[in-house]
Amino acid sequence: MRHFAKRLTVYEGKANTPSDTTTPPGFLVCEKLRAHLGIFMGTTGFRELLSCALPRAKAEIPWLGAVHVKADGSLEGLEELNAKRNPDELFEGGVVLVAQLLGLLVAFIGETLTLRFVREVWPEVPLDDLDFGKGGKNEKTE
Repeated sequence: MRHFAKRLTVYEGKANTPSDTTTPPGFLVCEKLRAHLGIFMGTTGFRELLSCALPRAKAEIPWLGAVHVKADGSLEGLEELNAKRNPDELFEGGVVLVAQLLGLLVAFIGETLTLRFVREVWPEVPLDDLDFGKGGKNEKTE
């Protein structure tokens, strides 16, 4: 899932120049998913999904504790993070959050529907080689 999240985050980082936004790319991925998935699952459904993913990401990246999910499913606290963290840390934190969000989405609606939604948002990102934890080349095995 981390590979999947990183691919989307890298793409989003390349798609936006620094003058376009001050939001780190991983958090832009969450925002684009919010806009798209909100149609499918509603604002409340997406907010709950992100609210479950955030504590999981905080377990790995404790400084994500500065981020909170607002009532509309968007994230707040990113301005503080931009001031306190370097771009590499922000990138990694975003990847971890996106990986948790995608992992929950796959668990709840399945791989096929998750990939369909992602392809609708990022049609040019190659996703055919992903392997969701089946021991493929893109997943860590321990």
